Amino acid sequence: MRHLIDPLDFSQQEITSLLDLADRICADPAAYQDVAAHKKLATLFYEPSTRTRLSFEAAMLNLGGHVLGFPSETVSSASKGESVADTIRVVSCYADIVAMRHPKEGAPLRASRYSRIPVINAGDGGHQHPTQTMTDLMTIRRRKGRLNDLTIGLCGDLKFGRTVHSLIKTMARCENIRFVLISPEELRVPDYIITDVLEANHIPYKETRSLEESMPELDILYMTRVQKERFFNEEDYVRLKNSYILTKEKMALAKPDMAVLHPLPRVNEITLDVDDDPRAAYFEQVQNAVYIRMALIMTLLGLKDPKAEKEGN
Repeated sequence: MRHLIDPLDFSQQEITSLLDLADRICADPAAYQDVAAHKKLATLFYEPSTRTRLSFEAAMLNLGGHVLGFPSETVSSASKGESVADTIRVVSCYADIVAMRHPKEGAPLRASRYSRIPVINAGDGGHQHPTQTMTDLMTIRRRKGRLNDLTIGLCGDLKFGRTVHSLIKTMARCENIRFVLISPEELRVPDYIITDVLEANHIPYKETRSLEESMPELDILYMTRVQKERFFNEEDYVRLKNSYILTKEKMALAKPDMAVLHPLPRVNEITLDVDDDPRAAYFEQVQNAVYIRMALIMTLLGLKDPKAEKEGN
């Protein structure tokens, strides 16, 4: 039995296989509509989510499976003081696989140690978000045709942004990758990402406060919102929330084939007129997330790929 807690839990070869499966699902979703018949996914979401929870549920339903779970801590027994360990022991009796989001870093890892079924980390605090990273990789590969030889700009909240941390860790294993880290000083990438990931692997990077100056060199621009829920006082949030806003005018500075990604939800860091730019890929990410999570559920449950079987014959 395997879990997905950290994006590095999968090798590069396994990630490529996962992306290939997601591409096959995207090309012919109907072929996969009964793959997970009689299987059940439990969505254990201890903090609010729209896209991730619904995406997991849509993925399981698209595979012909069933869904159960809770959308927030307040409607679970956690509100009565039940531990994550006890919750996962109980849910292991009901479901075949679990997707868990939790505000505390490390909670899905702890759950996996007590679980009798595969656990997927659907986001833990400001730490990791591996399935969003898989979604990002699928979107980048479909847009650019590769995951190597790219200059990737990450802009906004790089301190608390779990999607940023996961993406850097994963893309650092690709060849000829360079990062441009765009943020205010207070929201810069944590030191452990700089030292343990970038510098330890000799990945070129630069830190800057200027989005405009960085635009011409980027192949990918990954925008993030400043997350109000991660701040201890509202004054700091208000001061920093409008640090970077991507506009149509700033897009004019970018390469014709640059792709703009965003894990969503968007607040005001991308203006609405950018949505019509063909380089805007963030709503594609939403659709790709369903395909990649379908592929992940199939992989962790060891379900057969009907398309691969037909191609083998």
